[in-house]
Amino acid sequence: MSKPSTPTEPHTTTAGASVSADDFPEVAEGADLEFDCPSCAQTTAARFYGPCLDCVERMRSQLSGDARDVDVADYEPKMNVTPNAVATKD
Repeated sequence: MSKPSTPTEPHTTTAGASVSADDFPEVAEGADLEFDCPSCAQTTAARFYGPCLDCVERMRSQLSGDARDVDVADYEPKMNVTPNAVATKD
């Protein structure tokens, strides 16, 4: 069994590419990342990659809905379904 690699040792991905920790920028623990919003392309900073806060609010207002109860009919087996012979055994 091989020992786990340290962050500075290269790692081979399933696609065959060699990846190491040096390939990624240094980010302090808890620091925000700066990136372009995938929705509006504005530069933003956040802990995780995703839409900026303005886009999140806009999407919530446009796409959110009210919860509602949905009436579902009771399950009725098809006519070609027969009961289990063991279950109906006297």
